[in-house]
Amino acid sequence: MAILISLSSYGAAEVRRHGQLWFARLAREAGADGVEVRGELLTDAATELPRLAQAVAQSRMQVVYSSPEGLWRADGSLDRPALDRALEAAATLGAPRLKMSIGGFGVNSPATVPALKERLGACGTELLIENDQTPSAGTLDALGRFFAATAAQGLPLRMTFDMGNWHWTGECPLQAAGALAPLVGYVHCKGVQRLPHKWVAVPLAESAAPWRAVLRALPADVPWAIEYPLAGDDLPAITRAEVDRLRALASASGDRA
Repeated sequence: MAILISLSSYGAAEVRRHGQLWFARLAREAGADGVEVRGELLTDAATELPRLAQAVAQSRMQVVYSSPEGLWRADGSLDRPALDRALEAAATLGAPRLKMSIGGFGVNSPATVPALKERLGACGTELLIENDQTPSAGTLDALGRFFAATAAQGLPLRMTFDMGNWHWTGECPLQAAGALAPLVGYVHCKGVQRLPHKWVAVPLAESAAPWRAVLRALPADVPWAIEYPLAGDDLPAITRAEVDRLRALASASGDRA
């Protein structure tokens, strides 16, 4: 079981200040098996991505590229430029996996699935669909329709299961895990707490959600990534503690399986 760290976990301001390469090295030194590079936190992609690619290759870290763009526009048309940008970035990074949301996938969008299939067939990148925090791309119904449409057209895709994001769309993460577990190829581990007017991400140990039950319902043989705040005076020690905690949980889940 590989344990990754989504580099957004260190906070947008800090990551932009130090750069994702700095945090990728910290993650590796703290025992993580890999990192998720975030497109929205790149300040100079042309410079940063090749440097990150060299660093992860030298350290033999696993790497996922996360695009902040959706695959379909609000009108339901396939956003080919966004897809091309994401695939190009993943290729530059040397990332075998690309994470994106479905965006505005709607009733007319299945007609564009063949174009997506053709584009993905021309590259070696695996596309992992994430449940985001929007009604169009983060509910069980929306994702169920999407995966049914792609499978029907011979494009079997797997997903990034973000266990925290379901709360933003009013969904039950345990129900979603039960329905989508066979499709899960990557897990975002995220605790949540409810503030008066919004949900916030927190470490698993501080979560108000039934996160242990959700993790037990998900595959134990796919990468798990920390995607909750990692902050404090001793970041390497904090990171190592969270990596060790998640690795122990993954190991226990695998033993039960």
